[in-house]
Amino acid sequence: MPRFLLTVSAVSIVVTGISGTNVFADDAPSAPRHSQETNVLLDAGIRSAQQGDYAAALRAFRTLARQGDADAQYQIGSMYLDGEGVPQDYAEAARWYRKAAGRGQVGAETAIAVMYANGQGVPQDYAQAAHWYRMAAEHGGAMAQYNLGVLYADGHGVPQDYAQAARWYRASAEGGYADAQYNLGLLYLDGQGVSQDYAEAARLFRAAAERGVARAENRLGVLYSEGHGVPQDYTQAVQWYRKAAEQGGADGQYNLGLLYLDGHGVSRDYARAAQWFHMAAEQGNADAQYNLGLCYELGQGVAQDYIQAIQWYRKAAEQRYVSAEAAIGVMYANGHGVPQDYAQAAQWYREAAEQGDAVAQNNLGIMYAVGRGVSRDYGKAADWFRKAAEQGNAEAQNNLGALLKNPRNE
Repeated sequence: MPRFLLTVSAVSIVVTGISGTNVFADDAPSAPRHSQETNVLLDAGIRSAQQGDYAAALRAFRTLARQGDADAQYQIGSMYLDGEGVPQDYAEAARWYRKAAGRGQVGAETAIAVMYANGQGVPQDYAQAAHWYRMAAEHGGAMAQYNLGVLYADGHGVPQDYAQAARWYRASAEGGYADAQYNLGLLYLDGQGVSQDYAEAARLFRAAAERGVARAENRLGVLYSEGHGVPQDYTQAVQWYRKAAEQGGADGQYNLGLLYLDGHGVSRDYARAAQWFHMAAEQGNADAQYNLGLCYELGQGVAQDYIQAIQWYRKAAEQRYVSAEAAIGVMYANGHGVPQDYAQAAQWYREAAEQGDAVAQNNLGIMYAVGRGVSRDYGKAADWFRKAAEQGNAEAQNNLGALLKNPRNE
């Protein structure tokens, strides 16, 4: 029966989610200070907090907060958020952040927006999140600009609008915010909200990659592998995949494994390919799980082990990875790693065939033609051969031709 080829494939492109609540940064000018005395007391409170003397910090911040100082109110909110010097209390954190945000404190505007987005201390409310992100974004907050872009890309709290997403990602990216550079690169890659431009995508991915964003390192590697926006250069692809892989990025690990498998940019090395596939597979990467299963089935880079092969195929199949479903069908048909069971083989072929896999469609057609695992049915055999043949599967074209040349009745 036909086997399954390993090919270099692009990594899925996903717009990242909203930043977590533990990364608030006062990344734009804060609310105006009232006096030199206020500044001295605020700085003293910050120093006390940095030294672990939270009681002294809280006294200083509360003194200023009672006077309406937004920076002090923001600091108190952060102490309640993290449980530093006070019991952790998201509702109380939100109350203080809202006070400071109402006075134009950018860090607090961003913080209360994240709390609304995540439903921490307040009911989850994307419209409120968008409102406060917009306030902070218009005050120059790079994180808020990025997160407002995410809301527009996902259509949370605002109508989905990729042009608006691009606008806010760009504002954040120009301020050096690496995640925004990456997400704006994705929009240029797909032509969403902007004209498709691989070169601009590559520039933005590089900017984010140089700041250590593993997803950007991997994506830049993909562009070098495919020659999109940059000259095709497998050596450069290896370099960027390796950077992502060494940070623990599963997509980078998988793609680096592919280059070792094919000998692109590096000497072909099946053992290293299998090692990188294994690292990515352990993190749940379905591409890697399937390809690691294939390494075990064929004995490439590892000792041939059908039991290991089917275990990894099953992990990929649990994610509805169609080639893995087809591969499990082959294992049952041949009795490799499992007892030979044509009914199980037919079931797995059907799972893959119904998702459009041409190999599985052809194999299911064979099962119907010969009556293995299913009742013999030449009509159904012809139907499945035809589906595969229309996708260019040569074996299915031959099988369909033979069946039509010698029609049989049940």
